Order: sequence, then structure tokens, then C-alpha cells
Amino acid sequence: MLVKSVIAAAAVVCALCAAAACAQWQPTKNVELIAPAAAGSAMDTIARLLQRVVQDRQLSKANISIINKTGGGNAVGFAYLSSHAGDPHYLIATPFTVITNKITGTNALNYQDFTPIAMLANEQIGFVVNANSPIRNGRDLLARLKADPGSVSMALAAALGNANHVAISLVGRAVGADPKRFRIAVFNSSGESITAVLGGHVDLAITTAGLLAAQAPSGKLRVIAVAARERLGGALAQAPTWREQGIDVVFGSWRALMGARGITAEQVAYWEALAGRVSAQDEWAQELAQNGLAPFFFGSEDTRKYLQAQDAQLRAVLQDLGMARQ
Repeated sequence: MLVKSVIAAAAVVCALCAAAACAQWQPTKNVELIAPAAAGSAMDTIARLLQRVVQDRQLSKANISIINKTGGGNAVGFAYLSSHAGDPHYLIATPFTVITNKITGTNALNYQDFTPIAMLANEQIGFVVNANSPIRNGRDLLARLKADPGSVSMALAAALGNANHVAISLVGRAVGADPKRFRIAVFNSSGESITAVLGGHVDLAITTAGLLAAQAPSGKLRVIAVAARERLGGALAQAPTWREQGIDVVFGSWRALMGARGITAEQVAYWEALAGRVSAQDEWAQELAQNGLAPFFFGSEDTRKYLQAQDAQLRAVLQDLGMARQ
């Protein structure tokens, strides 16, 4: 899957570079790439990786600084970008909270208040049980949820309404189970969720596949499904997708690059082409893999369409969960 994603990104780069050749705009001052979370966080990691690849490969003459804006479930970072409307020297690396914050009423801003540049990466979601669990595979889990949505105790981190919660809700909806009836314990970290499964305190943990890849070789856990389009590689190569087990659930925790509202088409073209060149680098793919991520490149227009589709999907799930406010 990793190789296919890199090849796909490389194929797109040719078209993007052609577009960039027509665009005369170049950054004229320091560029601030906003990580809307603390240093060491997932958003900080993806922002600093992008910065490093640009510098290492000399893909741009622009000086890119990482600016951490923490608080409000990424809302502080969104507000900072919003305050620089029309200025192409401000970008943000964002997760899907740029959509969900508006739906849940925690932030008045959403993806429509910014300019989509590119989709950068995706973090797949995995479903894991204790190796001794009577839930042998995804079909066993589906049968239990369909019969009684409250019959399976679940663990996830670090808040309801996040990617892990959305993923298990999509699974439930696929078999007609009410996700509001799920028994979910929320932990501070995915590591704690997995520990709860290992200790027999809960039946199931939903977490990012990167963390599961480090745990799977121990033989103490069984990854019963991944919410990916196709099987993952490495330590999770034997984990089946949900599609293989009868339901069409594909969902991941993506990372996108967005600019301020009101920037020009030439400015968008510059950043879109640069993101495409970054996505085609081996260093990018390798570093993503080490962090449990996969390349997931779309250009500006396809990113806008993807965000629209995600808005509809996430709104439906959050409404089912009783978490939608707007």
C-alpha cells in the first residue's frame, strides 16, 4: 500500500509541477506552518516532517518556521490562521477537527473558512482484542454488536467523537447497531487502551494502526480488523480489512495542509505543487511509515471535495452519537 501511494503521488506531481510553472508567485517572507497542538504531538510531527523534507531536498527557497498554537481542541491554531486571511505565508497542518469542531459546536470556524492546499497523510484505525478473546475475528464482533450493542466493552483514547470513536460507530452503523449503546471507556492514551485489553479489563480497543504494529508481534493481541481500503504491510499484513469481512468501512485519521482564506489561485498552485513534490520523496514515505502513517496525497481541488464528503459522513455519525450541535 505504501509503494502504491508513493507511485500515485509521483504521478500527480508532473501535473502539479506544470501548474506551478505557470504560477509566478513565490513566498516573499518567512512562512509560518502552524501545528495546532503541542510540540511532539501528531500535528507537530507532520508539520516538522514536511519542513524537514522541504529543507533536506531543497524543494523551496522559502524559510518555513513551525509555530505551535495549542488549546481548544486545535481551535487556537484555527483562530490564528483565520486572523491572517489573504496572506499565503500562513499554513496549517490539521486533522479532521477542522470539520468536527464546527459540528460539535466547540468552534465557529471550519474547513470552509480556510483554503484547502493538499491532503498529506493518513493514519489507519485498527481493532484489537486479547489473544485469548472469544472474539476471533471481525465477523464475531459484528455478530455481537448486532445482537446486543452493549455486549462488548470497548476502550479508546483520548475523547469521544475522535477518529477511534467515529471508526467503531461506522462499524456499528454498518450492521444496524446503535453506537450510543456501546459501552466505551475513554483512556488518556491509546497505550492505556491496549493495556486494558491485555489485562482483560475490556473486550476491544480501537486505536491507530501504527501503535498496533509495535504490539502485534508479541502474540498477546489479535488485530481483528483495520478500517483500510486494503491490507496494511509489515506486522499488520495478516490483519483483514472490514471490507474483507462483509462491511464497507474505510476510515482513517488524516492530515491535511490548508492555507488562509482568500489567497489567490497562483498562491494555492505554489503550495499545492510543493506538497506534491514532498509527497513523492522517499524520505517522506519512510518517515511517515515510522510514525504509523501512510502517504495520502490529493491536490487542492480533490482535497476540497474530500473535505465535503468527510463533512457529510462525520456529521451523520456525530448526529447518531448525539454530539452534533450545528
